[in-house]
Amino acid sequence: MQTDNRLLDDLARLIGGAAGVVAGARDEVQALMRDRLQRLLDDMRLVGREEFEAVRAMAEKARLEQAALAGRIDALSARIEAVEQTLAERREP
Repeated sequence: MQTDNRLLDDLARLIGGAAGVVAGARDEVQALMRDRLQRLLDDMRLVGREEFEAVRAMAEKARLEQAALAGRIDALSARIEAVEQTLAERREP
C-alpha cells in the first residue's frame, strides 16, 4: 500500500508541474501575441481613441462656427440689398 501512495504522490507532482509549465507557456504565448498585435497596429498608424475624440470635437466646433458665419453673411447680404434698394429708390425722382 505504501508503494501505491508514493506512486500517486509522484503522479500528482508530475501533473502539478505540467500544469505549471502549460500555464507559463500560455502566458508567454499571450504576451508574444499581444506584442505582435501592438506592432501591427503601430505599423498601420491607426489613430487612438483620445486623438479621434479630440479631432471630432474640433470638427464639431468648426461646423458650429461655420454655421454662425454663414448666418452672419446672410444677414449682411440682406442689409446690403436693403441699403442698395433704398439708394436706388432715392435716385429715382
